[in-house]
Amino acid sequence: MPRRRRYHVYVVELSKDVLYEPRFRKANPDYVTGKPCVYVGMTGLDPDVRFDKHKAGIQSNRFVQKFGLRLLPELYEVYNPMPYDSARDMEVELGIDLREAGYGVWQA
Repeated sequence: MPRRRRYHVYVVELSKDVLYEPRFRKANPDYVTGKPCVYVGMTGLDPDVRFDKHKAGIQSNRFVQKFGLRLLPELYEVYNPMPYDSARDMEVELGIDLREAGYGVWQA
């Protein structure tokens, strides 16, 4: 029986204030000034629901809860939905691609 395609990768735009966080800066030594700062994640939920949970502090990433502005569906919609293993791999690949493009990226 094939695995269900019910997982999603998602990208959250973070406020530029996240650049004042030493851990974020250290994780992004090649950040290009002016590029967006983002959080890349994966979920079994709809990305909108997952973002709302982050902002409400439910199983949230600290940077998304404090600095999350909005989802950036133009960066991830083309990939969704997908099986769990594909989503797990795509989360890493998408983060790498965005970091190589000069974005500030955080992944949990």
